[in-house]
Amino acid sequence: MSARSKARKRALDILFEAELRGLPVLELLSERQSLGEQPVPEYAAVLVRGVAAHQDQIDSLISSNAVGWTLDRMPAVDRNVLRIGAYELLWADDVPDGVAISEAVALAQDLSTDASPAFVNGLLAKIQQLKPGAPDFQ
Repeated sequence: MSARSKARKRALDILFEAELRGLPVLELLSERQSLGEQPVPEYAAVLVRGVAAHQDQIDSLISSNAVGWTLDRMPAVDRNVLRIGAYELLWADDVPDGVAISEAVALAQDLSTDASPAFVNGLLAKIQQLKPGAPDFQ
């Protein structure tokens, strides 16, 4: 597993825990970084901060493109995997779109339901098409 893949998993852990415990995600990130029990790779912190900074836009995109699903109805793991994937697609210029999508699908495959990888793949592919500069962007 690459260093960035491990960082994505750690970012997911933090986002998931913050949501589950009802804590502000940036406070939990700071706490996890200062405690040092389990290291927080720099890229994991970048992802958590990025998702937090753009969460309203990300959640809006996910909600408007998830046919038949609301954010609240999605499994929490899927919701947070989608947030990381959408952040990387739209704001992480150093991550190729295909990598962002395949890494999100891999997380869903490892940590969620049997139907989750296809759901994550389809939804992120749809968001990719909406990205400025994408061939289908209008």
